[in-house]
Amino acid sequence: MLDLKYKSILKVALPLMVSSFIQAVVLITDTAFLSRHDTLSYDAAGNAGLLFMTLFIAMTGMSDGTQILIARRIGQNKLKRVGRIFGTTLITLGGLALTFWLILQFLVPSFLINISKSIEIANLQIDFLNYRSYALFLGVFLLSSQAFFFATGKTKIVLFSSIIIAFSNIALDWILIFGKFGLPSMGITGAALASTIAEGMGAIFLLSYLLFGKQKRKYHLFSSIAFKIDSFKELIKIGSPIMLQGIFALGTWTVFFIWIEQMGEFELTVSQNIRSIYFLAFIPIWGFSTTTKTYISQYIGNKKLDDLKKIQKRIQLLTALFLGVIIALSVSFPYQIISLVNPEEVYLDKTKEILYFISGSTMIFGLFSVYFQTINGSGNTFATLIIEAICVGVYILSAYILIKVLKMDILWVWSVEYIYFIAMGTLSYGYLKLFNWKQKEI
Repeated sequence: MLDLKYKSILKVALPLMVSSFIQAVVLITDTAFLSRHDTLSYDAAGNAGLLFMTLFIAMTGMSDGTQILIARRIGQNKLKRVGRIFGTTLITLGGLALTFWLILQFLVPSFLINISKSIEIANLQIDFLNYRSYALFLGVFLLSSQAFFFATGKTKIVLFSSIIIAFSNIALDWILIFGKFGLPSMGITGAALASTIAEGMGAIFLLSYLLFGKQKRKYHLFSSIAFKIDSFKELIKIGSPIMLQGIFALGTWTVFFIWIEQMGEFELTVSQNIRSIYFLAFIPIWGFSTTTKTYISQYIGNKKLDDLKKIQKRIQLLTALFLGVIIALSVSFPYQIISLVNPEEVYLDKTKEILYFISGSTMIFGLFSVYFQTINGSGNTFATLIIEAICVGVYILSAYILIKVLKMDILWVWSVEYIYFIAMGTLSYGYLKLFNWKQKEI
């Protein structure tokens, strides 16, 4: 069991934040290299990356279910059940990976050609996804292993894998995008291939650690890599709502960027700049969100219900402190940060304007996400699915009105972030106040 000291919370959350920071650096490196290669590849990789991430986040949602279940079993001291959950997760994610790969290979190309304003951008997206789609199979091992380490609080191991992914991705980006060491310049396909290979190296590291580490025996890992119907039912019940949440959230953002692409290339490039920088602000949010799920699930499993509010308050305080630093840096050094992503002067002022405008939305998201993840950690994932569905409905309607009906400037289009985060926080807080969520059995 994890204890409630600030030091212990940070011990779990900090490696996750550093890992998220490394992933953000990788994203910024990808975009920085591509923006210096050509603008069309930069824009295409951004939109195609969102399509890929929509499906990858769906798999992540299922692995989040694994994290919640394993954390609960640890809280209940039912360690033999952990191996069965882990084995069933590998098989379940394998089935999802195959399904999503088929979608990207055979359905998405015609979809992109039909909805894109620029046929050149559409073809570049198809080239990107052709290589990137194979990372779904690597994600089976990467996500299953991460879920186990998140649930047990061993987040340093995930940090080490992220470092491997980051350094290999940056090196491979430089080699493959620009064609170094006698290799041809691959451009956007080089970026996709680099990320896929790098994630494979991270997955190999995590699996090796599990195969040869002490956790294998303690938690009965790899002793039952088989389809266990009872474990599958548990996983589907908890994980499928989170999976659908990911599809709703990233799918909606994908539609949002498709509509922005239809506004014009300037608006799309500025928005891709913001998307890349946005991930920096999400670093503490992601770290503390994962920490919240683990803590809430373990403490409910151990029947320590009186400590749940203390968990929320302490994580919210830490989130606010970290976000405050990030917002202060982004407001103080906007041009320097933007230039890391895209140095083209024509986009700097408008990107800075939007960056200032949406800074407050990240603080709202950070504080309210603790309530949302408390519901997930308790096992009431169907409730968070309903909340997510309502919020993305409000988001997409607001975006449609701002872009298609009112034809607002791109600055005001980004106000949808405030609308979404406030709706999510209000509904999550209301659920925790009105419903008996602490007694959920999983």
